[in-house]
Amino acid sequence: MDLEAACSGFTYGVVTGAQFIQTGAYKHVVVVGADKLSKITDWDDRSTAVLFGDGAGAVVLGPVSEDKGLLSFVLGSDGSGGKYLNLKEENDKLYMNGREVFRFAVRKMGDASLEVLEKAGLKKEELDLLIPHQANIRIMEASRERLDLPEEKMMKTVHKYGNTSASSIALALVDAVQEGRVHDGDNLLLVGFGGGLTWGALVIRWGK
Repeated sequence: MDLEAACSGFTYGVVTGAQFIQTGAYKHVVVVGADKLSKITDWDDRSTAVLFGDGAGAVVLGPVSEDKGLLSFVLGSDGSGGKYLNLKEENDKLYMNGREVFRFAVRKMGDASLEVLEKAGLKKEELDLLIPHQANIRIMEASRERLDLPEEKMMKTVHKYGNTSASSIALALVDAVQEGRVHDGDNLLLVGFGGGLTWGALVIRWGK
């Protein structure tokens, strides 16, 4: 498992896939996010064992009309924080400094969300749904508050699946579509963070 790409890797995958389509290299691209965190969970470490879950999700990207699709993206990494979310040397089990990861996630997810919205040329009120990495409800709420969004404009699935890392945004997007919360022409903001430490955000306009 590559922790450096896991949690924010889905946003990276969507951006990369969209660029392949835009250049004409491929017509359709499948982006898959999957993690089996139970393999690296230290069940004696209550600071992490109760947080993470296994999951998988995928999306199919394809060409869309000129006003739809990927509008903007922001990707970044800060290697100095890699020690806060990594594998323990003695047993290759997951280790996390919860306080430092929380501080990083609150700051970067909020900053990236505002930056990607500005790059898309959209105002906060033009955003229809925020789909954040489902890591922690307090981190998610901090992102929502930075965007001044009402609660009904943020997708929550962490209470159902836990933190499924690379698949969490995909799972939340699928649930949003199935629940009828995503409509043609909607502006969606997807944002995540992960080990490394890394972060990624993108704005898409839903539809063909």
